[in-house]
Amino acid sequence: MKQHFLFDEQMMILVFAQWCINHELDPRALYQRAFPGQGIPPSLEQALSLTVPKEEAGEIADDTVLGVLSLYDQPELAEVVRDEIAKQA
Repeated sequence: MKQHFLFDEQMMILVFAQWCINHELDPRALYQRAFPGQGIPPSLEQALSLTVPKEEAGEIADDTVLGVLSLYDQPELAEVVRDEIAKQA
């Protein structure tokens, strides 16, 4: 079961990273804003290696990324994403 959860968590990180790329945002910078003083986790670096350029990516709705972050109990990251959504509105 733990391996399944880790896979799902990695997919959450990938959704976040690709959403950032699609909105021309730096996923590492947003992560640092959400978790100041923490290093960039290897799981985010791994997800970044799997992202594609904005032009090749499918649309990821704002509600989708916020829902995934909520599902995995990431309120700090969701707050930073909400701030960026508000800036782009």
